[in-house]
Amino acid sequence: MNDLTRGERLQIMLTKEELDALDSWRFARRMPSRAAAIRELLKRGLSAEGFAVADGRKSEDFGVTGTSAPRRGRGDEESQNPQE
Repeated sequence: MNDLTRGERLQIMLTKEELDALDSWRFARRMPSRAAAIRELLKRGLSAEGFAVADGRKSEDFGVTGTSAPRRGRGDEESQNPQE
């Protein structure tokens, strides 16, 4: 283990499906903890080519498993015109 000091705590809420996906990924890679798995996923996500900027969307728009609630009342043209 390295001597990196982590002075900030981040708390997130996950659905059961998101937590199951995280644990499955973690166990398949023999990660020592959920925190280590999340740090690795953050590192991979932030370094990925084509990383999308948040562009004003809410936290609920960034579900891990694609099961997040649809956006309501925000004039989302994409959800109003699915054929386009």
